[in-house]
Amino acid sequence: MGAILGKKVGMTRLYNDKREALPCTVIQAGPCFVAQVKSAEKDGYDAYQLGFGERDEKKVTKPLAGHYKKAGKAPGYMLSEVSKNLIAGELEAGATVAADVFSEGEMVDVLGVTKGKGFAGVVKRHNFGGGFRTHGQSDRLRAPGSVGGASDPSKVFKGTKMAGRMGGTNKTVKNLEIVKVMPESNLIVVKGAVPGPKNSYVKIVSTTK
Repeated sequence: MGAILGKKVGMTRLYNDKREALPCTVIQAGPCFVAQVKSAEKDGYDAYQLGFGERDEKKVTKPLAGHYKKAGKAPGYMLSEVSKNLIAGELEAGATVAADVFSEGEMVDVLGVTKGKGFAGVVKRHNFGGGFRTHGQSDRLRAPGSVGGASDPSKVFKGTKMAGRMGGTNKTVKNLEIVKVMPESNLIVVKGAVPGPKNSYVKIVSTTK
């Protein structure tokens, strides 16, 4: 079991014993620090609040800077909570969590924010088929079609799939295999793709399935 915060470095490929190419993602996993220890007695649940990265104190609010100061650390770029059950042993505020919490062959879930695609139509956003390509239609090829009857129901139902902003949402990719762990470089290589563009922040936790 393990949990850590990191940054997506990019994608590459590795080869297995059968000389098959495996698409892999390289993640800079930590080192993270424990910004706060939450307990059931005080907060209602048990968790570690992990911080990752380092930035100027002048670029964060004073309450947040004071929160980091209690742990004796500089403000980080990412702050997220993980269950105490995911990390072995008892940690105190200011303790370090490194990439060696994971081992090769372990299965993990990776949480991140997907790439923002901007405003997109229904064909790209919802895989609509578009209109007919015949009978002289020139402007209905990628249109959504009818979204609600004029007389009945005389409205567009809430939740109707339409054009809009695409991407930029929280997403979890489950059951990714850790192919390689390089603790000296704070790097973890997982098989497959993870959410987000290069240099985006992710959270890696041991899978529950």
